Amino acid sequence: MAKPLYRIGIDVGGTFTDFTLLDEHDGAVAFHKVASTPHDPSEAIATGIAELMAAHGIAAQQVRHVGHGTTVATNLVIEGKGARTGLLTTRGFRDVLEIGRQLRPHLYDYRRGKPASLVAREHRLELHERMNAAGQVLLPLDDVALAGAIEQLKIAGVQSVAVCFLHAYRNPAHEARARDALSKCFPSAYVSISSEVLPEFREYERLSTTVLNAVVGPRMQSYLGRFLDRVRSLGIEVEPFTIHSNGGLMSVRAVRAFPVRTCLSGPAAGVVGSAEVGRGAGYPNLVTFDVGGTSTDVSLVVDGTPLFSSLRSIAEYPVKTPMVDIHVIGAGGGSIAAMDDAGALKVGPRSAGAEPGPAAYGRGGDEATITDAQIVLHRLNPVALLDGRLPVDEARARAVLMREIADPLGLSLEQAAEGIVRIANANMGRAIRAVSTERGYHLADFALFAYGGAGPLHAIDVAAECGIPVVVVPQEPGTMCARGMLLTNISFDFVRSLIEVADERSWPRVAELFARMSAEAIQWLESERVAAADRSYRYHLDARYEGQNFEVIVPLEGVTESIEVGVQTFLQRFAAAHNREYGYDLPGKPVEIVNCRLQAVGRVPKAPLVERDIGGSLHEALRGRRPVYFGERAGWVDTPVYTRPSVPTGVPVQGPAVIEEMSSTVALAPGQHANIDRIGNIVVRVKEQG
Repeated sequence: MAKPLYRIGIDVGGTFTDFTLLDEHDGAVAFHKVASTPHDPSEAIATGIAELMAAHGIAAQQVRHVGHGTTVATNLVIEGKGARTGLLTTRGFRDVLEIGRQLRPHLYDYRRGKPASLVAREHRLELHERMNAAGQVLLPLDDVALAGAIEQLKIAGVQSVAVCFLHAYRNPAHEARARDALSKCFPSAYVSISSEVLPEFREYERLSTTVLNAVVGPRMQSYLGRFLDRVRSLGIEVEPFTIHSNGGLMSVRAVRAFPVRTCLSGPAAGVVGSAEVGRGAGYPNLVTFDVGGTSTDVSLVVDGTPLFSSLRSIAEYPVKTPMVDIHVIGAGGGSIAAMDDAGALKVGPRSAGAEPGPAAYGRGGDEATITDAQIVLHRLNPVALLDGRLPVDEARARAVLMREIADPLGLSLEQAAEGIVRIANANMGRAIRAVSTERGYHLADFALFAYGGAGPLHAIDVAAECGIPVVVVPQEPGTMCARGMLLTNISFDFVRSLIEVADERSWPRVAELFARMSAEAIQWLESERVAAADRSYRYHLDARYEGQNFEVIVPLEGVTESIEVGVQTFLQRFAAAHNREYGYDLPGKPVEIVNCRLQAVGRVPKAPLVERDIGGSLHEALRGRRPVYFGERAGWVDTPVYTRPSVPTGVPVQGPAVIEEMSSTVALAPGQHANIDRIGNIVVRVKEQG
């Protein structure tokens, strides 16, 4: 009998590195967590894979797929540890990187300045060359000046070079020549050119994104090298994939060329995985709610499809690349609670992270965190987490909360802990409203899909505050992002700028651009070894009313051969998208197409949503009992604690109750109830419980 084959999904977080193991033969799924190693994330990856293989008796030859999400690129930007970078740009544009859009980080706070430029001014060199907006050469590139500039960057000791010429999105010829010259004269430099990284108009965003790609490129390559070496040292021969910000997988080769596309790597996997599980559970409309150790990530899934964005900031630097639209706030289990200058209680955005972590972890943390508050309230296990692998020091948590919060505010210990949790919930609720009601979506039509180690603990209260009627908690929610690695496809996004009014004269040019991108997409899918039968394509147009500054994203089924039908279909969809985003549309107003986007998708085998059929009685799932604090009205309540894998399918669990598993916990207050559905999700109907 042939040995089963396995697929491994990995998510590297700030506190823990999570793993999901799929048996391709029977669809069985196993989960694992290890502490992250921020000094070298690949170390925790290798440790976790080795432990998984040993625990399940798996030989390296049985591992068929490894997919991983990483925050390395994001952390390099946030921590200012990117490579020394040089810039080659058109004469007169060296300071665009600092001028930007002439906006202040905070309108009313003059103390907050803009972040330091990612390229020192002396390393930003101008060249005599110029294209016009149609891509026609106005001033040829001076090759002698180019060679001199490259030599100047070599002497300066830069490790990476970004090339961004004006209007290169229309005609990349000059950038291509600069890249070739750098390859010949400065072969050790990592090179990013804007016409490959982001061939779109708006010079500031294109420049910022290209520079970020160059800044993180060298160290991302070093990390990927260590990651590959560690995986191969375990005997695993398959080439790992990395998930990027649009929720798709990329090969290591593609990540090395476009590391900026991994800035939302792990969180994007969680949203894609949530959409798959939500569809299977009968909830196509979701607010995804990922609360980890450091942050809370929220996003929207509409009709089974995650919403996307093309512009966001990483550490206040603009990044323009297709990505899952995720809103991030500094509120996680490790978020620190402290008194602000006015003597009020504040929670986050500072975090205790993986090192030293919450005070209760006993690793040197001496500040109160959300996790410490949950342990003091006994909503989290006050003895040990991770099925006993992480001992907890409740006495230390109580002492820190008393000293830092309760005594200064004149509160009881329970009031202080409850206050921390309520403030965190309020912050999370604001984040949810930012991606939903503020964009025209009605939260009563959505379910809150709660995951991350801390998400399920907060979800019921947050849902009640936001008017969300249902909470869905997937199996092992603390490893959902790793599970998402096994629920996504290979994909890559292509874009071209057009900037023309949508009518029957311009539509053939739209079709021509999509045809060109389709040829590139086919070539890319072939390089990723995707069979023709597994390929598909998604089409979008960025458009706006003539005179507007910003666009809405309009999905299309394709570009129909009938010009009249194509234009009318697009205009109808644009009006609907604009009405949803802004609350109105303007019939008869000319609509301007700005960008044409094509997403190439290569289908890969997915982790199936296996039917769950656990029988028996609820009593058989009882792990024990402990007092749990459920607020001033209920106080301390003697509460049964259940082991989630043993809770029978479809049998209601009445609150008060705590449901524990390896990676997370759900606490049901008195009067609340839940049940586990046919594919293993805990479902809590908040609306029915008033």
